[in-house]
Amino acid sequence: MDEELLMLHGDKHIKTSVLLKRTWKYIKSEMPRFIGAIILTIFYALANAFIPMLIQMLIDLFKNEDPSKIVMSTILILTSGYLVFVCVLQFIIYIQSMTLQKAGQNIIYRLRKEVFTHIENMSINQFNEMPVGSLVTRVATYTTNMSEFFTNSLNTIVRSVLMIVSIYIVMAYYSWQLSLAMLGIIAIIFVITYIFTKMIHKNHKNAKKLSSILNAFLSENLQGMRITQLFNRQKYKSEQFFIKNEELRVQRYKIVKIFAIYRPLISFISIATIAMTFILGVKLGLSAGAITAFYIYENQFFQPIQQLTDTIDKIQNALTASERLFNLLDVKPHSQDKENAVEIAHFKGKIEFKHVYFAYEKENWILKDVSFVINPGETAAFVGATGAGKTTILSLIVRNYTIQKGQILIDDIDINDIKVDCLRRAIGQMLQDVFLFSGTIKSNISLRDENFTDQEIIDACKYVNADSFIFKNEKGLDAEVSPKGENFSQGQRQLLSFARTILHKPDILILDEATANIDTETEKLIQNSLEKMKSIGTMLIVAHRLSTIQNADQIICLQNGQVVESGNHVELLRKRGYYYKLYLLQFSNDNK
Repeated sequence: MDEELLMLHGDKHIKTSVLLKRTWKYIKSEMPRFIGAIILTIFYALANAFIPMLIQMLIDLFKNEDPSKIVMSTILILTSGYLVFVCVLQFIIYIQSMTLQKAGQNIIYRLRKEVFTHIENMSINQFNEMPVGSLVTRVATYTTNMSEFFTNSLNTIVRSVLMIVSIYIVMAYYSWQLSLAMLGIIAIIFVITYIFTKMIHKNHKNAKKLSSILNAFLSENLQGMRITQLFNRQKYKSEQFFIKNEELRVQRYKIVKIFAIYRPLISFISIATIAMTFILGVKLGLSAGAITAFYIYENQFFQPIQQLTDTIDKIQNALTASERLFNLLDVKPHSQDKENAVEIAHFKGKIEFKHVYFAYEKENWILKDVSFVINPGETAAFVGATGAGKTTILSLIVRNYTIQKGQILIDDIDINDIKVDCLRRAIGQMLQDVFLFSGTIKSNISLRDENFTDQEIIDACKYVNADSFIFKNEKGLDAEVSPKGENFSQGQRQLLSFARTILHKPDILILDEATANIDTETEKLIQNSLEKMKSIGTMLIVAHRLSTIQNADQIICLQNGQVVESGNHVELLRKRGYYYKLYLLQFSNDNK
């Protein structure tokens, strides 16, 4: 497994300090909000510190004075002060929470956008190595985990730390002896937390990996459910799901057990500390009000500590999620523009391969020393047995993959020197497996590009004969398209893909088995469309049916990744070579 796949599957460990440094890039733009939230938290901590003092005043007042002699106005002032402080605290909490929520959501919005854009820029061969479910988990679940950290956990951390510091200062004011004893307790809690954090991080990382594997399994098998049911393999798939689900359950149970020990342990320490306070407080001769105030302060002191322990789970979730997100962002797209890559407005359409070698893995060559030239405006067809390299050639032209040796040129310019967006914008691709998005016919043809008018879309549909079925529906272009276009026949989906391609006005057209597995009536419509489309520019065709390419200007025959012969239909038949054998074989099969 190479370095990129290691990063993709989360096997490459990133230090926490590095994660925090990289996360800072997203945080710094929201620093004014975070600073504002910290200032509000300081006010909250100071206001909260006064409440036990008010309670102490009331207790000592009743203890030292005859209740009947206490002036009602004094009680009203103290109780009113208490209520005012409580109201101030709630208002501060509201403003602070809203500020952090907005900052957190802005950070996650940018991060999610960056991750999705990064995925979009990856090459097809990289997608082939990445389970779709794993990518969905990263974009959706892991960013949500980080969102939880920025919007809630970070709020808890900042408030809790400031509360602990401010309360400890006040406790030291009441009794430096008791507060000194508290330092020992804090040290014990810190050591315990450090040990448990290490354990939790390791188990969270494993849980994330298992969750990603499970999601990838679900995604793949839901897409392939028709095959599973067709071959009655539901029981086997259920057993596989049970195994993966059980692995995830066991891993999550380990995390639960860790917290089942950790949280009660912290609670026990806090209760023991409170008991110690009463004993030492009496021995030190503190007043009842002072001991009560110290008791309240201790509760306030351990409350944020307890909140921090409860937040550890979310913090570890966020750290693990960020590690896997950054691992994905570290996978560099194969098809990247050079610094001096050129933008070309229009291609004439000359395509040339010079001694091209290509392999998907190491040196298992799919193409070996392939060379040919297709002149502007020509229609070139590639024929050969399955696995000969026909579709690979088409994929290389649009830089879905990168060749290992040789050179590919368009208009005498190396395609590696042309910007990828510019290159793909100029090449219209029509594939055998047409993908339609949920929406309408209009949105699938225009791909929701508002620059196209309805009339332009209608003209494109008429040009490729797609109007023959589109306008039979009363909704026309607004007819609904179900996921993957299942409510249309294969031939209709193919005509929609033709219309989509024509609308975007390409200079070069690519058809990869676009007429395969289509009924005779639809094939006639498609053939008629192809004849029209030849006038647009250079056209490259891959087709098993030789009848569809007989009028091509050039037919290139491939065998075992090499060009064995080329020429037009008549020339190749005269040679009585590879093409001649294919023609006779197909002709004899068609007449059986």
